[in-house]
Amino acid sequence: MTRDLDQTVFVAGHRGMVGSAIVRRLESLGYTRILTAGRDDLDLNRQAQVDAFFQTHDIDQVYLAAAKVGGIQANNSYPAEFIYENLMIESNVIQAAHRAGVHKLLFLGSSCIYPKLAEQPMREDALLTGTLEPTNEPYAIAKIAGIKLCESYNRQYGCDYRSVMPTNLYGPHDNFHPENSHVIPALLRRFHEAKLRGDEEVVVWGSGKPRRELLHVDDMAAASVHVMGLDPDTYTANTDPMLSHINVGTGVDCTIRELAETVARVTGFPGRLQFDASKPDGAPRKLLDVSRLKTLGWQAGISLEAGLADTYRWFLEHQDRFRG
Repeated sequence: MTRDLDQTVFVAGHRGMVGSAIVRRLESLGYTRILTAGRDDLDLNRQAQVDAFFQTHDIDQVYLAAAKVGGIQANNSYPAEFIYENLMIESNVIQAAHRAGVHKLLFLGSSCIYPKLAEQPMREDALLTGTLEPTNEPYAIAKIAGIKLCESYNRQYGCDYRSVMPTNLYGPHDNFHPENSHVIPALLRRFHEAKLRGDEEVVVWGSGKPRRELLHVDDMAAASVHVMGLDPDTYTANTDPMLSHINVGTGVDCTIRELAETVARVTGFPGRLQFDASKPDGAPRKLLDVSRLKTLGWQAGISLEAGLADTYRWFLEHQDRFRG
């Protein structure tokens, strides 16, 4: 694997959890020309702005980490925003990259692209073989469209646009909103605040039985840079050209109950756990088959407990921004 550290690399969504981790990873490897743009300077929902940005800058690679994301409640409450904004972001960036002659791009999707009842662990070829989980179907459809955009530009124009499908991510810069966050930041905040109040129990949504695979965002960033850095022959030799996406995960899952118990240990909450089965569980299990990525030379290295402890430390250092 060879890397040109002087290439201009645009990280779309650099302020988000995944984008900021990719920037950290690129910096640690010695990349010297990392291009970023905040929403005040570049609204990725606006086609004209995105086109002008790509025409103005001489970009060699793009990491498309920008997205509208949220947990079950957010997806249920704002389905129109989730499908519209994600479709606009990926369409505008991928088309603008092509117009500007950018040959290499990495699109970051989500494991929710797979059917709700897909065989576990979920392989890449499970895509479009069954019904999606209803609670996040609009978001999943937008991510599937992103994969197909990359495949189509590769097939028609000879681009090298790759897609990685991460499992459930967590880590520094996550969204710790009390209602619109994913499961790990929601649990970390809930257990932390319960500890401060001296509560005797914490209520966790759902039955606690669903199983989830969880990946620290720094592992995700490392995998993304690894996949982007593979030479085309190595990549295509291990990837069906008509199935361009690659799963990224740990290959290990746990129940929501086990996750909540680990969060209680990490945060130091001494009380009881109560599960509210009247709340939605989501998919019964989401475990990725990561054998393709292992064949390409990468596997996760951060354990769940160590990753949760790292995330909790970051939350404690930045909790003032989440008050209210």
